[in-house]
Amino acid sequence: MADTPQPSQVLTVSELNRMARDVLERSFPLFWVSGEISNMTRAASGHWYFSLKDSGAQVRCVMFRNRNSYLDWAPKEGDKVEARALVTLYEARGDFQLTIEFLQRAGLGALFEAYERLKKQLEAEGLFDNDRKKPVPAFPRQIGIVTSADAAALRDVLTTLRRRMPGIPVIIYPTPVQGKGAAGLIAEAIRKASQRAECDVLLVCRGGGSIEDLWQFNEEIVARAIADCRIPVISGVGHETDFTIADFAADRRAPTPTAAAEMATPDRDALLNMLGQQQQAMQRHMSYRLNRYAQQLDFIARRLLSPAQQLAHKAEHLEQLGLRLQTGIKQVLTRQQERLLRLSLNLQHLNPNAVLNRGYSLVQNVSGEIIRSSNQIKPGDMVQIRFSEGKAEAEISRID
Repeated sequence: MADTPQPSQVLTVSELNRMARDVLERSFPLFWVSGEISNMTRAASGHWYFSLKDSGAQVRCVMFRNRNSYLDWAPKEGDKVEARALVTLYEARGDFQLTIEFLQRAGLGALFEAYERLKKQLEAEGLFDNDRKKPVPAFPRQIGIVTSADAAALRDVLTTLRRRMPGIPVIIYPTPVQGKGAAGLIAEAIRKASQRAECDVLLVCRGGGSIEDLWQFNEEIVARAIADCRIPVISGVGHETDFTIADFAADRRAPTPTAAAEMATPDRDALLNMLGQQQQAMQRHMSYRLNRYAQQLDFIARRLLSPAQQLAHKAEHLEQLGLRLQTGIKQVLTRQQERLLRLSLNLQHLNPNAVLNRGYSLVQNVSGEIIRSSNQIKPGDMVQIRFSEGKAEAEISRID
């Protein structure tokens, strides 16, 4: 017989469940499990409680609010799902359960793998490179839209375009956006818009939906048509959390079709408001300049004289100049008279007649040259002697 456990080895239920929980959590790392949802309960706390079952078994599950808030879809009873989970034990009741970290519709794993595989392939080819991106014009003259003609997304886009810039013409290239063969039709509509080249920007749009609904925009044929389009392409597919291959191939990615319409057009109200502000600024500037020029004109006007006043001032000025000229002439004449007097006095000192009046005489040869030295004459020369009064001729008979 086995030994009977001693009382010190007896476990409480809480200890047992805690030990079992620790063993389970260490033994099962994070893994994927598939099944059908049943017994779905959404608690007031925001946590979800449900079971996953297949044809042979079921397991209790919990998905806490901080995890289920990230889902963009609402699972319901009977949905086939794939769950990323941890094995644990709810100690209070001893229930074996799964703590769900992420939940997706069944079959999405293969789709995600195909998505990632194509995305890496096209990215390696350079299809998503920024240097391939074409700029979206700020003021398009005509806008093209590739989407379903009866889609709610088209109505949202047209409403947004009319609100933002009603004067821009719109051309719709209708095509199915889901269902078998839709990817080829979407690509053909994009190529048609590129060949016609009648628009300045092309919107490729579709409303929200599941990953299966949006899968046509993850097809390679659509991505290559967008990349080859000669017109700048804005992709507005699904909701903000949805990313498709078309988003990476497009020149711009918008989170929603409405956002794509906003991205493609200027805001008429914003432009009018900006023009109003610029008009006010221009008016203020013109008013300032006009006031400044008016002040300058007033200043100049105060200095401006009439022609009669100008003539009177000119006449007065001429009169003053005439008076100054007369005074100047008198002063010049006075100075010249004084100078003449000084010169006359000086000449009197040099006047030969004054010397002759004092008893001297002036002797000249026949050429009229003054004889200053006896060396200038010789015996027999004729000379002329000039006195203070009269003159006489003489012949030189002897030289001392």
